[in-house]
Amino acid sequence: MGFQRSHRLNLLRLIVLLLVALAGIKFLFRDSFTLELPKHVSKDSGFWGDAGDTIEDTGPQSQVLVLPVAKITAARQEPGQQQVTRDISATKMRLVHLDLKGAAPRVSYLEQVFPLLSLLGANGILVEYEDMFPFKGELEVLRSPYAYSEEDIERIQQLAELHKLEVVPLVQTFGHVEFILKHEKYQRLREVERFPNSFNPHIPDTLALIKSILSQVIEKHKRSTWIHIGADEVFHLGEGMDSKNWMSHNKGDTGTMYLSHIKEVLGFITTQYWGLRALMWDDMLRKISVGALQESGIAKHVSPVVWFYAPDFEAKQIAPFLTKYAESGFEAVWFASAFKGTTGPAQTWPPLSFHLRNHLSWLRVMEALPQLAPLRLQGIVLTGWQRYDHYSVLCELLPVGIPSLAICLQTLVTGGFTEETKKKVLDVLGFESMQLEQSTCEGRGVFPGAEIYHMVEQVNGHLRESIHKALEEESAIKGWFSPYHRKHQFGNPRNMESFGSKVLKLHEDWESFIRDLRTHLERVYYPDTVEEWMEENVNPYLDQLRDLVQDYRAIIRLNARPKAT
Repeated sequence: MGFQRSHRLNLLRLIVLLLVALAGIKFLFRDSFTLELPKHVSKDSGFWGDAGDTIEDTGPQSQVLVLPVAKITAARQEPGQQQVTRDISATKMRLVHLDLKGAAPRVSYLEQVFPLLSLLGANGILVEYEDMFPFKGELEVLRSPYAYSEEDIERIQQLAELHKLEVVPLVQTFGHVEFILKHEKYQRLREVERFPNSFNPHIPDTLALIKSILSQVIEKHKRSTWIHIGADEVFHLGEGMDSKNWMSHNKGDTGTMYLSHIKEVLGFITTQYWGLRALMWDDMLRKISVGALQESGIAKHVSPVVWFYAPDFEAKQIAPFLTKYAESGFEAVWFASAFKGTTGPAQTWPPLSFHLRNHLSWLRVMEALPQLAPLRLQGIVLTGWQRYDHYSVLCELLPVGIPSLAICLQTLVTGGFTEETKKKVLDVLGFESMQLEQSTCEGRGVFPGAEIYHMVEQVNGHLRESIHKALEEESAIKGWFSPYHRKHQFGNPRNMESFGSKVLKLHEDWESFIRDLRTHLERVYYPDTVEEWMEENVNPYLDQLRDLVQDYRAIIRLNARPKAT
């Protein structure tokens, strides 16, 4: 009996051991990333279909696209360093967007700004490097002449960590890649040969290039737990011949083609960088059917960032998107507001009331979210666009946008804009009062870049007006120093002296002011930004005054000589 009991016990142990071994083998050889994307999609699931469309595929299923199992590697750590695991999934993130495709600040300025962001309630930054990243090797052509160094990138992350700001790098992987496709080396990767906006997703070198770019950026952000893949506004997708052929041969549509490319990008991130979570802008998803999104399986690997920048909107306007994403399998969502850079491509001064109302509208959506869709809100991005795209002019500079950012951040933190919220903003920024409708703040200001804020306010409000008044409304100039007089170097000093001292004083005052402004700008920005901002916002007006003064001085020295022929 004892022997039989012992034999049965050993047999039971053997069976348990075999079961454990089988489970282990299944775990080790499980598919790390299996997004199933059928090539055949119903004609009713078109890219421009209704937001709530679902798919009923009655046709035969074609072979699904499955990424091969790849080795999963965590972000590499240097010898002697400890990898600190941080779980911020339960924390609602408030990321401040740093759009570096224009007016990228010096790191010394970010060192002053980061403590302010933390104090105002931010707990992360979304860094859109574009050509400011120190790409190397084959990618070095993408670098701006003023790109950050590798030491700068490390310093930015150290400063962020010091002030408890999560760093989320943003790498555009489909549209808005003008900074890449403008180069002759990569022009062949354009979706439409004439336009540098979007990648052709069908050329193998496209994905290889994207992987190289992602790898270089991710390797320099080993502390980061998130990566943003952009993927918004993929203009002209489907217009290239390769795309037309793909859709014809695969019985697909633009939405399916879009998802196929996104799947490849997410597959690379998921297999190569274990634990790194992905974000993407949501606009291209809005008109892809629920069925196509479900079939793609991307919901398991990325969170959509729903962006809306209008000042006044209701939760019901966002509800269709949220419902769709929940039905499509997404479990979490992000929102995106704006504190500057959305009210005109050449806007120089942020309208405070406009951006405040945008954030108050988002608060209403947040409050209504549990009733709208079973989605978990992970965070909100406060976007601060610096250009509309790589080729556009600069929007509002960051120092000019800080009061708007402070108002918007504190509104999110406190759940509204009360007198107490207003007082906190004024105290932190060192202002005495603010006029939201006039978009002005009174007082000296003690925040980083306050001098630039006040000086840009003077340029924005008085430069053009004062020069116009001097040149167009001064009767003595119109009567005795017209363009005709200046062209023919013909003038009477008696008449010219009646307005000369006033014009010379105006010119001297503005030149002195602009020299001071340039000095302050150069402390924050690189030379290319300073020159561009001056060319766009100062020189068109001040050059008129400069030319008049130059002509005045030349003609008055002629001592009333006969008209030049």
